[in-house]
Amino acid sequence: MPVEVVGGRASGRPRLTKANAHGIQTRGNEKGRKMNERDMDANGRRGFLKNMTALGGAAPFAPVVLAALANHTPAQAEDKPAQPPTNGHETVKLAQYVSSIRYEDLPPDVLQRAKDTIIDAVAVIVYGAQLPWSRIVMDYARRNGGGGKSKILGGGDDGLHPPSAALANGALAHAFEMDNLTNPDSGAHPGAILLSSTLAVAQQRGIGGRDLLTAFVAGAEAMIRIGLATKHTNEIRGFHAPGTTGPFGGAVAVGHMLKFNPEKMTNALGIAGSLSGGLLEFAKSGTGGMVKKLHLGRGAESGVLAASLAADGYDGPTTVLEGAFGFLKAFCTEWDVGELTKGLGEIYVTRTVMMKRFACHITAHTAVEAMMDLRAEQGFTAADVAGVSIAGSERMATLNNILDPRDVLLAQFSIPFSVALSMYRDPLDPRNFDDAVIHDARVNEFSRKIKMIIVPGQATTDIGSAVTVTLTDGRTFSKAVTEFKGTPARPLDQNELREKFLVVTRHIDKAKMTRIFERLQHIEDEADLSWLSV
Repeated sequence: MPVEVVGGRASGRPRLTKANAHGIQTRGNEKGRKMNERDMDANGRRGFLKNMTALGGAAPFAPVVLAALANHTPAQAEDKPAQPPTNGHETVKLAQYVSSIRYEDLPPDVLQRAKDTIIDAVAVIVYGAQLPWSRIVMDYARRNGGGGKSKILGGGDDGLHPPSAALANGALAHAFEMDNLTNPDSGAHPGAILLSSTLAVAQQRGIGGRDLLTAFVAGAEAMIRIGLATKHTNEIRGFHAPGTTGPFGGAVAVGHMLKFNPEKMTNALGIAGSLSGGLLEFAKSGTGGMVKKLHLGRGAESGVLAASLAADGYDGPTTVLEGAFGFLKAFCTEWDVGELTKGLGEIYVTRTVMMKRFACHITAHTAVEAMMDLRAEQGFTAADVAGVSIAGSERMATLNNILDPRDVLLAQFSIPFSVALSMYRDPLDPRNFDDAVIHDARVNEFSRKIKMIIVPGQATTDIGSAVTVTLTDGRTFSKAVTEFKGTPARPLDQNELREKFLVVTRHIDKAKMTRIFERLQHIEDEADLSWLSV
């Protein structure tokens, strides 16, 4: 059975190797291999692999797939040994660090990752402005926040005050499941929160691109660490992670742009803690999915509010993160305070930002990529397929296993439906996830051929999957993808980023969007950002 593993460790080999003795091809991560790697625990990918052979009722997976995947360890952001966890005063220490970040001290690749994240965020905000739920937020922002200099991207030239612009742009960024996240998963959405908050204030105050870019990194370094410290258990408790971490990131980013000293930065964090929120009830009830987008808008808006109040002397608790009634203990069932200050100045978690290529939930990306690659390599069509098995985490096999989605938002959340869609439409274009697709008989029929399988021991945060396709003539083909294209281990190159930017914004004049893309590539040279308007 021909197989291929994508996202495995490069171990110094070329990016695409010839088939080995087993007929397996491994695609490594020429850039990602330069980062340090962390051993997985029993609940990580190795736990996933050890349990693969115990699966019952699934289409068979070749042992060589498991052997090759067992060598995979996800790339991490660190490039020096991590400092040991600190004991006490984590909020103050984090504030001291982020307020000290300077452009000239940041590694070039960290600055580039921040620029790429900003470019990606601009594209998805512009796309999101077309959607009906986005227009509701935009209309509200215009009614209640008019009269400023800040712009809604994709919303024309109307000037708004910063909080309203941040609210709208944050909600638009998350409007259609395309904004960037992090890997390892911190629950943070850097582009949506940090660009929306910093751009709003920069346009209002005439602040330039270099200060915004540096502030973006400062915000990411704080927000992602706070997300990692939650161990993602804020969502177990019923909170939507980016709504809880977003206010902190936005407050730090805006505070850095306003040249906060450590005391003011500590107050900004303290205020942000009382602005955190966002419930996951929409996912349980199957209703009210629009609020999911609002959580990102509120996170960006709250960051502007927290920093603005701190700038005027408003204070907040100096132990807001680690305190007895602080963020971690109030919002989480488990937490790791050490993550808040781990490797400050040595480990740049900005490197962990990952880009999405498909307009579907992050849990579907590895399976969609695997299916697209298998089709391209083997030349089969949808009519040739008798059945498909997708093995992944319990979350993927249950929460994301929606066979008959009632609307496009649930369709994006469904792994089987997203994979089925990729057999008939190009998933790289978000317009193909339209209202009509949920009524497409071909897509619905194919999705019912897909069987989701729980891999015992695979961590919820592990979005790797193994796909096996059985054809009507009895042949089978398998591929396991542990790191999809766009993750830190396999980042988009500049041509791929440009392609996504122009595809997503193709409803706008191409020449104009190309100019914006090119200027954003050198955003540090821009004296002000009033030109960034669509």
